[in-house]
Amino acid sequence: MIELKNINVIFNKGTQLENKVLKNINLNVTESEFVTIIGGNGAGKSTLMNVLSGDINPDKGQILIDQKNITQLSIEERSGMVARVFQDPMMGTFSGLSIEENMSIAYKRGHTRRLKHSLNDQLRDKFCEALSELDMGLENRLKDEVSSLSGGQRQALSLIMTTLQDSKILLLDEQPAALDPKIAKVIMNITEKIIRKHHLTALMITHSMTQVLEYGDRTIMMYHGEIVRDIHGKKRNTLSPEDLIKYFDL
Repeated sequence: MIELKNINVIFNKGTQLENKVLKNINLNVTESEFVTIIGGNGAGKSTLMNVLSGDINPDKGQILIDQKNITQLSIEERSGMVARVFQDPMMGTFSGLSIEENMSIAYKRGHTRRLKHSLNDQLRDKFCEALSELDMGLENRLKDEVSSLSGGQRQALSLIMTTLQDSKILLLDEQPAALDPKIAKVIMNITEKIIRKHHLTALMITHSMTQVLEYGDRTIMMYHGEIVRDIHGKKRNTLSPEDLIKYFDL
């Protein structure tokens, strides 16, 4: 589903501050695979996400999604294929709009501009059905402004909104990190449920040694712009957070 070929990203190229943020990244992620990504500050994790979303163009290399070369496509052109949820609950939704208005915007994003989907009972039924997955009662609050929701509810709404598009890929940028531990656990469980139910191919950045092993199928460790470990299968299943910490002693 995702193939990165020799991806290089250089910040401040040609200056004294030149920084090779990603160095010859090669990565293949299969359809419906859930990959967790860990690494220290400056490892290149967020830059990798930005390359996939289209926020950053690589200086070298190719990005393929479902065997289609999307390297030169803009964020807007990728929006029907790639969805993203950020750490800040405020970033994924519009505070001054209602829940149903936010969901309507997300729904339109995955369709051609010629199609107009005005809010109607059929669309509201679709939104209610999607929100019922959360078990938070939000399906009964379609008219409420998003500003009235808690941080956890907003992150849950952001996750559900990604399923309204035709996206096959979900990028998760530390989506529970700004929440208290109890709510973060709820959001992580919702995240995995949504990924599995909708057969999404997902990449998730986390700084939690527990989350990186507890969720997903595969763990990638990044260090100074390179993928230094790729752990999956039986080896991953037997690792503890303490084992993972030892891997940072490179």
